[in-house]
Amino acid sequence: MICEVCQARFLPLNGGAADATAPLQRCPQCYQAELVSQALSDEIQPFIHPAELAIPFALSTADIDQAVQRFANGIPFPPSDLTGERLRSRLNRIYLPMWLVDAQVKAEWQAEAGFNYRVISRQERYSAQGWSSQPVEEQRIRWEPRLGRLQRAYQNIVVPALEDHRRLQAALGEFDLRQAQPYQIRLAQNVLLRLPDRPPQAAWSEAKPALQSAAAEECRRAARADHLRRFAWRPKFNSLNWTLLLLPVYTTYYLDDEGHPQAVWINGKSGQLSGRRRASPSRARRAALIWLIAAAICFLISLALAAASTFAPLLLALAVLALTFALLAGIGAATPLLRVWWFNRPASA
Repeated sequence: MICEVCQARFLPLNGGAADATAPLQRCPQCYQAELVSQALSDEIQPFIHPAELAIPFALSTADIDQAVQRFANGIPFPPSDLTGERLRSRLNRIYLPMWLVDAQVKAEWQAEAGFNYRVISRQERYSAQGWSSQPVEEQRIRWEPRLGRLQRAYQNIVVPALEDHRRLQAALGEFDLRQAQPYQIRLAQNVLLRLPDRPPQAAWSEAKPALQSAAAEECRRAARADHLRRFAWRPKFNSLNWTLLLLPVYTTYYLDDEGHPQAVWINGKSGQLSGRRRASPSRARRAALIWLIAAAICFLISLALAAASTFAPLLLALAVLALTFALLAGIGAATPLLRVWWFNRPASA
């Protein structure tokens, strides 16, 4: 299934298996359109089978409510639809994919291995007691050339499977990949899998540097060196195997004043929340109206007191005070509207 607005593709999981016959629903990424049925592409279809690893969802209802409350607290006059209860009623669970790459590697390599050593020298200092000599210890690195052959199997090298992976990671925060568990059927109940839009051929350009870094670290340990630099190798890769690592995300939405859905994303492990914040102009107008009514009441009171001051001159001071309150309330009536305009301005720019 594909969203024709954001172009994200999803596959419902039914007890751990892909379910291409599931009923259509609103896109759980942008909430701007219904998902449309579409056949899997030939590039992705061979790899859509039960994933190898998955990080389980770990947020309770209270955790989600707290995340929503933190989100709403940063909005002046938040929309009335932005409540924990309503966002929970629209909650979707989706898995974001990452590629796991296994590879057999044969390579010849060369590098410079660095070994830490300490040098003790003496430093002369002058003080009120005269000259004194103090030992000074410095740590230096001795570099030596190394070369050799490598034949290893590397497993679960992690690379992004989505073109917008880094944007999503910046919005949702890091996922602790050490919390990943072997994929089980119970982890896929009522979950949508977002399909990779970077096939293995495109992701390989990032897998190769990751494999090189893993090989360089292994060569450093083999050389018993403290550092390694200028690592170069001539690798041959065999037995490539691509599987999926799944990252848990909750998505939901709230309606702004125009009735447009605004998507909200929640990290399914840490609770970090991301979404477009929109203040409510209608709520700001109601607040401004209350201030204007208060200003009008104070103004009428000031007129009444001014008229009564003809018979009781002491009431003139109260009339001036009421008029001052009326002016302040009138000025304050513009504050909610200005705050909402200023808050929504960057979002609409």
